[in-house]
Amino acid sequence: MDRAAIEGAGIPGYELMTRAAESALGILQARWPTARQLVVYCGIGNNAGDGLVLARLAEQAGLRVQVNLLSSADGFAGDAALAHRDCVAAGVDVRSFAAPGAEPVELDQGADADIGGSLETTVDTVVVDALLGIGLDRPVSGLYAAAVERINGSGSPVLALDIPSGLHGYTGAVMGLAVRATVTVTFVGLKTGLFLGLAPDYCGDIEFCNLAIPQDAATDLPVLRRLTLADLRVALPRRRRLAHKGDHGRLLLIGGGFGMGGAIRLAAEGALRAGAGLVYVATHPSNVATVLAGRPEIICRGVETPADITAFVPAFDAVVIGPGLGQDTWAQGLWAWAQQAEQPVVVDADGLNLLATVPVRRSQWILTPHPGEGGRLLGCASAEIQSDRLAAVTSLAQRYDATVVLKGARTLVMEAGGTGPAQVCTAGNPGMASAGMGDVLAGVIGALWVQCLDGGRAARAGALLHALAGDAAAADGGGERGLLAADLLLQIRRWANPS
Repeated sequence: MDRAAIEGAGIPGYELMTRAAESALGILQARWPTARQLVVYCGIGNNAGDGLVLARLAEQAGLRVQVNLLSSADGFAGDAALAHRDCVAAGVDVRSFAAPGAEPVELDQGADADIGGSLETTVDTVVVDALLGIGLDRPVSGLYAAAVERINGSGSPVLALDIPSGLHGYTGAVMGLAVRATVTVTFVGLKTGLFLGLAPDYCGDIEFCNLAIPQDAATDLPVLRRLTLADLRVALPRRRRLAHKGDHGRLLLIGGGFGMGGAIRLAAEGALRAGAGLVYVATHPSNVATVLAGRPEIICRGVETPADITAFVPAFDAVVIGPGLGQDTWAQGLWAWAQQAEQPVVVDADGLNLLATVPVRRSQWILTPHPGEGGRLLGCASAEIQSDRLAAVTSLAQRYDATVVLKGARTLVMEAGGTGPAQVCTAGNPGMASAGMGDVLAGVIGALWVQCLDGGRAARAGALLHALAGDAAAADGGGERGLLAADLLLQIRRWANPS
């Protein structure tokens, strides 16, 4: 897109660099209005050029600026060389990072100053990361590693330009070590590496500036698309005034082995709160009282064999199997029955573990693995899944011919066949890393499937609905730590009515 803007739209490269710096300075001043000093770390390429132009503009705006260069001045070329020349001509304090005295200037922060970045209204010094851009393909080492450590140990908030230095631009992997940014301002187009892998722990808040590049400069289809409220509105339009419960689907949930009634209960209530018209639960006989306690709207029966399910539910539109299911003989019988069902199937938890033991393919199903389950499905370690989540979700969708919801920070959704683009959910929070959250998600996705009758749409909307409910529950309940799966249930109802 950058090349197309320069060569096709006739926008000079230095003009784009200046637009990037202007955007970054505006974000910096809005985020830290009391900042009086910038310490800018610059590498060698165009990312460094953005930092040098930012340094010049900040100096002209009255800030005290220090630039630490990790290369000699004659190492710059093209637009970056022009940026360096103009920066020096403007009187900016430009130093070599390798030279003695290259440490950031120490100012009297004052008693109310923010050293750790928590009270941003009193920030005095901001560090700018313009070391490495999106082309990094090897581990950070040498002077660059020292500069990354210096930035991370500065005690000041950090603004990263385009991507935190040390993050892989495509996978979000940390290449040895990486800058931990408070804010990342990225230009031209959003990079997949800002949303995948370990990126959520390094990017901070993400700001996007397209630099007024014409949208038709994007000649390739995206490989990743963010889920938005539009996905909810399409899946969950306003209901007809004459609607009845039969219009909103009949969902059968199978799970809850001996002593595991809580999991299937959470899944069932998640389905009810997401709007399924009728919710049936087939569970171990010992769990019936647990499932029904306090939620009589669930239609529940204990089953000993698959034949009991057929007698219990004469008609249903989709199946969710797995929450609390177990892997014993009882569970295996129910799993075999679900595989033969003509209706769509959502597979979660122990259903995925049983699938991993004897992999099969079928049409009309959604798999909802976390990284550990995804690893078992692909025959690899969970660390391998996390190292390239986009490749993993694609492989799962291709291997099982299933729509896949790969759970975790920045949940990914890929439709059956893995042709893409994948969808990424940027909502959600660490408080959702607790027991039962996946059970609720499975119920929500099943409920949306019986309402909108489209598996891909249900998976996308379900992942977003669940994450938004988690964020709302954390905000309304006082924070992320201690968030329970049941806390999401009332918020699910709220977000299931987006229009």
